[in-house]
Amino acid sequence: MNYDYIITGSGCAGLSLLYRILKDPELRRKSILVIDKSPKNTNDRTWCFWEKEQGLFEEVVFHQWKKLEFLSDDFSETSGLGDYSYKMIRSIDFYRLVLSFAEKFKNVTFKYEDVLKISSEKNYPFVETDKGTYTAEFVFNSTGLFNPDINTENSLLQHFEGWVIKTEQPVFDQEVGTLMDFRLSQKNGTTFMYVLPTSSNQALIEYTLFSEKLLEKSEYKLELENYIKDYLKIDSYELLEKEFGVIPMSLASFSRHPKADKRIVNLGTAGGFTKASSGYTFQFIQKNTAEIVENLRKGRAPHPKVSFHEKLYQLYDRTLLDVMISGKLDGKFIFATMFKKLPFESILAFLGNESSFVLDLKIMNTMPALTFMKAGIRSLK
Repeated sequence: MNYDYIITGSGCAGLSLLYRILKDPELRRKSILVIDKSPKNTNDRTWCFWEKEQGLFEEVVFHQWKKLEFLSDDFSETSGLGDYSYKMIRSIDFYRLVLSFAEKFKNVTFKYEDVLKISSEKNYPFVETDKGTYTAEFVFNSTGLFNPDINTENSLLQHFEGWVIKTEQPVFDQEVGTLMDFRLSQKNGTTFMYVLPTSSNQALIEYTLFSEKLLEKSEYKLELENYIKDYLKIDSYELLEKEFGVIPMSLASFSRHPKADKRIVNLGTAGGFTKASSGYTFQFIQKNTAEIVENLRKGRAPHPKVSFHEKLYQLYDRTLLDVMISGKLDGKFIFATMFKKLPFESILAFLGNESSFVLDLKIMNTMPALTFMKAGIRSLK
């Protein structure tokens, strides 16, 4: 069958694009096929991000914070975020919002099949699954089908296990989130905890590492148990939910147009929209899918050209990641230095690719010049 648009993968990127298309008065009439191996009906992810205004998915923001804290062995600070708010969305709420809205459109079809191949023939892209072949004007892909080789020389893995816990007594300040707590052993690589309270007796606690390889499952559990007991001083709690994830932080090239075909468009991590130096993805997916919809409405190629500003941030990311991969400096030192010398709002602007060139220079001046200069030169090759 032929469609106007095919979206392969119905995670954050695929459904964000679908929702934006269906919200557009002109594009919502297009015939759309969404393919994934299984329905999205569990709370399998928690997305955190920051923004200044209310976003498209504001109605499913589960909690938000105007203050964050950073903790390390010799430095800690709690700070306001200026115009930013740090927000949390639970994936199940996101899925329900998009899928219930999509149900209103007879021109949207969902198929649960394994995607085997995405290619093109006679200038028209097609998707081959275990049950059939489908063609379209454009294919938007968020599967890992075209991902580059990820190895220890060009990448780190951001891996994490998160627990949502509930206590009998009020123990959390729901107005303050812990963005990074580095008061942990760094023997396995850059290691920290998130603590994001959503009420006085409930919080997401996440053990996160940037390293070459994953840990044994029992190690994540042990570290979370010890942190809750020794650092949070909580002895009794109910474990409500668990989540586990792995995000590539890579110098490898994630192509926005695999096979150099402008009608096949990679989204999300597949398209390089996971920030290499931090693993944040949600806000970059939103910016990218908004641009795609704008271009489709105007009859242009979906993916915008990479701007000079974007190329500059790609260089910053590659340089910072190169320093961590090479082991010249660890993530704990890098982030502690930034948070010690700069306002939280400035760091969020930088990590969100929203800072000015003057601010970029200030941030670069907080780091050892020679180490980052050498890494920057390597990143240009």
